[in-house]
Amino acid sequence: MALLSFKFDTQPINQVLSAGNSAVKLVILNRPHKLNSLNYEMGNGKGFCAGGDVVSVISSSLTGHWTYPLKFYGKQLILDHLAATYKKPLVSVINGVVMGGGAGLSMNTTFRIVTEKAVFAMPETYIGFFPDVSASYFLSRLPGYFGEYLGLTGARLDGIEMAACGLATHFIHSTKLNALENALQAITSSNVSTVSALIETFTEKPTVKKDSPFKRLEIINKCFSKGTVEDIIQSLENELENGAEKKWITNALNSMRSSSPMSLKIFLKSIRKGRIQNIEQCLHRDYNIASHLFKRTVSNDFYEGSRAKLFDKDNKPKWEPSKLELVSDEMVEQHFTNITDHAWEPLQLPQRFHSPIITASRL
Repeated sequence: MALLSFKFDTQPINQVLSAGNSAVKLVILNRPHKLNSLNYEMGNGKGFCAGGDVVSVISSSLTGHWTYPLKFYGKQLILDHLAATYKKPLVSVINGVVMGGGAGLSMNTTFRIVTEKAVFAMPETYIGFFPDVSASYFLSRLPGYFGEYLGLTGARLDGIEMAACGLATHFIHSTKLNALENALQAITSSNVSTVSALIETFTEKPTVKKDSPFKRLEIINKCFSKGTVEDIIQSLENELENGAEKKWITNALNSMRSSSPMSLKIFLKSIRKGRIQNIEQCLHRDYNIASHLFKRTVSNDFYEGSRAKLFDKDNKPKWEPSKLELVSDEMVEQHFTNITDHAWEPLQLPQRFHSPIITASRL
């Protein structure tokens, strides 16, 4: 049996920095050497936020009780809800990697500004998890079935593609960031139109590259609108046989075939529900699904995927079940139910409240 070695991180005290005045607050994630991965305490550095700190989640679960990571996870979802429902305009400035938990923080804010250095992805199915933190809400609201494509394949988008598909509201060049932030911090009004008009003065409208998957939305809609993961894969294979462009389809197929079959089916069911639900419903569902994955009520895939990708790094996860056809509807459905364990508590999203203005969140 392979043994996992845990190294608990010693972090600087101030992992979230703030600045600003009485009208505008600048919030800075400050865990640069971990690409601002979200942990219980929390950027500076080259990433906006690379997602939740999965290593800490796994470590706390395996060295303690399975509910330990839920304490962090629940707070993370509450923070995402706060950002999504805040009554004053929130501005996310993304000038690097934004994945997983970073997307949950930023993709539901009022303004989402990206640069040419931005990189977006939701690659959770690679480690036996699922695109969460309200992804079933914000991905399902992208054009057509582009959200299904992103969540099932973990495909990366650059800043231009993020702006084109609607994940970002504005695109600016990174050389203008300092000027933009200075202008934002000088604002004395929290009026959305005022903030929007200011941001527009810095905005550019670049052209999406010809080889971008977003340029293939017609084929993506045709394939990723199917009702099952198996049918989506079959449809993509048919497109290949019919002479469709090979690169992005081959990449999509390879990604899905290397991901957890259970995770793929969980996400497809989740995003289809998210299309007609509000963000609160989506966050509650994320919490329930994650609870089952932490507890391993159906499958060990989250722990096995993390072992293969993050701990041992052999990149050879042994998924359970190993094939899509072995993942039954009943297995998937169980992840959407409450946990029957006295130690488990459902997610409690607080009533919304008034807070000081926070209008800028940056790396």
